Amino acid sequence: MYAIIETGGKQYRVQEGDAIYVELLQANVGEKVTFDQVLAVGNGEGLTVGAPTVAGAKVTGKVDKHGKGRKIIVFKYKSKKNYRRKQGHRQPFTKVIIEKIEG
Repeated sequence: MYAIIETGGKQYRVQEGDAIYVELLQANVGEKVTFDQVLAVGNGEGLTVGAPTVAGAKVTGKVDKHGKGRKIIVFKYKSKKNYRRKQGHRQPFTKVIIEKIEG
């Protein structure tokens, strides 16, 4: 069984036992989180697609850790004008272990 969920403006295809990295969630390590924005649920027989979400479906997971991603460099440059701006960015994330899919 699998589901397609939406969180943080992105969509993820998940199965039970999967580990996914999502945008930072306001939950402590070890807490359970529930994703109610389930767009589709598939099992061996078929696929249930919501309009826009599947009614009564939810995905439960456990927060494994929080962290920051790789550093990316933002470099602005204009030739012959002596304009250079360098800025780094590390996107925060939450690692979630999917425990249960209902629907």
